[in-house]
Amino acid sequence: MKITDPISDMLTRIRNANSANKQAVSMPSSKVLVEVARVMCEEGYISGYDVEDTKPQKTLTITLKYGNRGAKTIKGIRRISKPGLRIYRSAADLPRVLGGLGTAIVSTSKGMMCDRDARKAGVGGEIIAYLW
Repeated sequence: MKITDPISDMLTRIRNANSANKQAVSMPSSKVLVEVARVMCEEGYISGYDVEDTKPQKTLTITLKYGNRGAKTIKGIRRISKPGLRIYRSAADLPRVLGGLGTAIVSTSKGMMCDRDARKAGVGGEIIAYLW
């Protein structure tokens, strides 16, 4: 079955696995999903990710991260730019999620990065999701 929005599917799988206290979640892989997972790992929301070469498509496995006594690292995930309504912002207008406590994942001309790195690089782009 063809998924119309694989990023939303990925974020929903992570949200569901996180609420069920699962250790890992797997999904069909693509370059964009691997980049979103890389940004999430760099920002400390997940422990790691792995791409397995399976047939007919590669599989992306994300290892979720929990704190002391099972405290969730990811409190919330929200998809912002959707296939029906793309949201673009310049570097000056990039949002600060929860006043800087959260992270916005931004797809820029220099690759996928968090909002702080995009502001530092002076590039804007499509706002993919908010994490907090």
